[in-house]
Amino acid sequence: MTISEIQARKRITLSFEVFPPKTDTSLSATIDVARQLDSLGPDFISVTWGAGGTTAGRTVEISQRIAALGRPALAHLTCVGSTPETVASTMTSLKAAGVENVLALRGDFPADATSRELHPSLRHASDLCAILKKEGFCVGAACYPEGHPECANRDEDIDNMVVKAEAGADFLVTQMFFDNNMLYSYLYRLQKRGVRLPVHAGIMPIVNAKQVARMVRLSNAYVPAKLLSFCDKFADNPSAMRQAGIAYATDQIIDLISNGVGGIHLYTMNKPEVTRDIIRNVDAIIGAVNAS
Repeated sequence: MTISEIQARKRITLSFEVFPPKTDTSLSATIDVARQLDSLGPDFISVTWGAGGTTAGRTVEISQRIAALGRPALAHLTCVGSTPETVASTMTSLKAAGVENVLALRGDFPADATSRELHPSLRHASDLCAILKKEGFCVGAACYPEGHPECANRDEDIDNMVVKAEAGADFLVTQMFFDNNMLYSYLYRLQKRGVRLPVHAGIMPIVNAKQVARMVRLSNAYVPAKLLSFCDKFADNPSAMRQAGIAYATDQIIDLISNGVGGIHLYTMNKPEVTRDIIRNVDAIIGAVNAS
């Protein structure tokens, strides 16, 4: 089933993200994580690609295992590390695996990359969107509530989103954010420019104080004082930090649903137990809205 079909049937969708291991030795553990997440009943599970396509083969395999469970998989695919030939090969593998949904990304370069060049026909995520759409996939694209770090300003970032929509994107998945007002402002700017695609809000539960610095470095996200306060207060108390992080993510999700956001996407960090606790806090709310 495509994500567009799911969105047409539900007022709120719930999805999770997992990332493949860097080595085959940990593949079975990641597949077990996917099975545990599947048991929580998400509408789909996305599988990341890895910087420079470093986990490409494992992304396809894990997506295939998820699809075999009867759960729609959203496989990531990046321009970085790809050529038209490798993209064609990946699309063939995904189709054979029963995967109908792909998230088209420019992608990150590996930290040790000696070259940051891209194939001329695959310079932007919008290039991938057009290729995937032509091949019949349901296509997702990434969006950035606080602006892409490489964009000169937020207007340029919105310009890029217009191009992705025109290239065939069917829905958007946001980068993580910790202040919901950032998303609400972003959604207004998108709509003002005529981009009215369904948006899945990316939520990252912070259950380890060290995560904050890393997440800010990777996403350039604004961290509210409330989040900084409990990270500082409970940094040396893992159980308290975990509980506070789950509560914060829960509050974000309830506020998003209350304000009409139709897609909740949890960055699970391959921690199904944390995801399970959050879903217990919001499953009745999601069920009530979908039943109304």
